[in-house]
Amino acid sequence: MLRESGHPVVASLLDAAMYSFRRTRAKLIPQATGEVLEIGLGTGANLEFYGNITSLTAVEPDPHMRRRALARAEAAAFPVEVLSVGAESLPFEDQSFDTVVATWVLCTIPDPRAAVQEMKRVLRPGGTLLFAEHTVSPTAAPAAVQRLLDPCWCRLAGGCHLDRDSIGLLREHFPGLTVSTRSPQRWSIAPSFYGTAPAELSST
Repeated sequence: MLRESGHPVVASLLDAAMYSFRRTRAKLIPQATGEVLEIGLGTGANLEFYGNITSLTAVEPDPHMRRRALARAEAAAFPVEVLSVGAESLPFEDQSFDTVVATWVLCTIPDPRAAVQEMKRVLRPGGTLLFAEHTVSPTAAPAAVQRLLDPCWCRLAGGCHLDRDSIGLLREHFPGLTVSTRSPQRWSIAPSFYGTAPAELSST
């Protein structure tokens, strides 16, 4: 997801930059049940929104993000384990989790396709993927602006890419995806969507 050396400045600013997404987190995260895997825990902004889950396992390779997340995890009412690994090769058996959570993370993962394949692999039959991601604009002009800005944005924003079709990638592997709109889609610099996908409807 993020370089192993991490991004201390991005970690210090991330909560403020993502504050407007609290409503989306509040709608999405309480749907998690059972044994949960979160891809890219970041600073732990989702932790306060989890409800009655059995446990949370998370992966977060950035040490600056991870330190902030671990401080928040101390107040959690459920066991939390945070691993310093990337999402492209998860150290878990097949069908290990009831819920997989990925929020605004596919934009930074070096190999997002491998990460989505891993998310699908570790999700149990009957389980659920919960996601919130920004994506390339469906409109030609803003998409061209995203591609133009992406190199500079990526350097400033800790590896975040503006021009990835994250929702298309998720739909490719989870055709049962249910998608809701988070922001205006035609001219937003980073149109955002959230939703769910049942494991039993994912492609084989």
